Amino acid sequence: MRRRFFAIFAIFAIFALTLASFIAPRTLAQAPLPQQTGAPQTPAIDFTKLDQDALGWLQSLIHINTVNPPGNELVAAKYIAGVLQQEGISSEIDQSTPGRGILIARLSANPVPDPSRALLLMGHLDVVGVDKSKWQVDPFGGVIQNGYLYGRGAIDDKGMLVAEMAVLVALKRSNFPLDRDVIFLAEGDEEQAGEAGMKFAIENYWQKIAAGFALNEGGNVTLKDGKVQYIGIQAAEKVPVNVTVTANGTSGHGSVPLPNNPIVLLSSAISKIAAYQTPFQLTPVTQSYFEQLSMVEDPEIGKWMRALDSPVRADLAEEKVAAANPVWNAMVRDTIAPTMLQAGIRPNVVPSEAQATLNVRLLPGNSIDSLILKFREIVNNPQITFQADTSIGEAAPSSSLDGAFFKTIQQASNEEFPDVPVIPMMSTVATDSADLRLRGVQAYGLLPFPLTEEDALRMHADNERIPLDSFNKGIDYLYRIVTSFVAEK
Repeated sequence: MRRRFFAIFAIFAIFALTLASFIAPRTLAQAPLPQQTGAPQTPAIDFTKLDQDALGWLQSLIHINTVNPPGNELVAAKYIAGVLQQEGISSEIDQSTPGRGILIARLSANPVPDPSRALLLMGHLDVVGVDKSKWQVDPFGGVIQNGYLYGRGAIDDKGMLVAEMAVLVALKRSNFPLDRDVIFLAEGDEEQAGEAGMKFAIENYWQKIAAGFALNEGGNVTLKDGKVQYIGIQAAEKVPVNVTVTANGTSGHGSVPLPNNPIVLLSSAISKIAAYQTPFQLTPVTQSYFEQLSMVEDPEIGKWMRALDSPVRADLAEEKVAAANPVWNAMVRDTIAPTMLQAGIRPNVVPSEAQATLNVRLLPGNSIDSLILKFREIVNNPQITFQADTSIGEAAPSSSLDGAFFKTIQQASNEEFPDVPVIPMMSTVATDSADLRLRGVQAYGLLPFPLTEEDALRMHADNERIPLDSFNKGIDYLYRIVTSFVAEK
């Protein structure tokens, strides 16, 4: 009888342990430390609590209106400082201009910092403006609805910043054994010229943020048909410059139309420029991007992607790829987008001047002066003048595609998303990573949240939102990348 009892008890115990292994909640996860003799005990992280905390932090940051201009980032920086202080992480806030500033925090691996090995996690606190009448919820309410968190900055860039902050907190909570310093930078003014943000940080506090490697916004985890299609890692970016187009004519009464009305002249000039297609150019980064993307795209468009460098079919391939997706088209040429018009003082007065703004994005190494010469040739009208911004940034070199950090990102991505290609890309948008690359930092861009094209396009648009599941997944993914790179060897 006793043997039968112990046999039944043993069977029940095995069943209970097996069942528990399937239904155990995702509360404890182990950092991906290298498996080697004498390695430190792998720290455990309560990710369920971390996710809940991070969601609250993001909602609170969305509540703080940091529309730029004026920015108001200092209030958001002070909020983050309070969170970090509660977690035992010291930080400092430095004011760039009244109401604006940056926050810097650090987890040190050694008493004497080695900037060449440090990893910088960075993001910006400012956001673009909103038209509240076009939103279905309060854009600064941090509203959760149908599995999404809505709010300006949910994607760009407060979501990324909070995910990085969550990783920093996880490292601190677990007393993670670091082999290199981890620096956290929350900066501002990214949506404008960066003078009160990244440029201020570099010019005044470089010794506190200097790093050999950096992770910032700029890439993507593309979700299609419920699955991650590919992961894009930004390793290069285009150079933005605004060009003012001015038409001069004769002012007069609106009742007497004149042949040299500057509004008409300007309209004609803009139409000619908009019809101009700049030359197709492949860079090493975009060539690698299309080669790898061709393996997961529709077979027909994939065929043309692989033919982009073909000596026989390149022209047709360029046409096919550019027509298939406006983002792909923008990756392979300088782009020109008319964005603003200004003319007139009254409905019945013909103005003497009309102006338009062209938002130009140059491929690295291309010259705005050469493009303006082309504009003058196309327009062929001495009454039209062109003036480029004097604040145009310097073209930054691409980050390495075979360096240690990029390889770590690839490996961690393959572990988090098995069989999903990890593709280097050049972003069409500008980020603060360019300033770091000019300082020799191997900076990479990655928005770690799996997003559909529809949700990704809400960045800077109405009803910006982030899926809650994607937000949690992004924290896990970012934690895997960081710990894989900074773990004590």
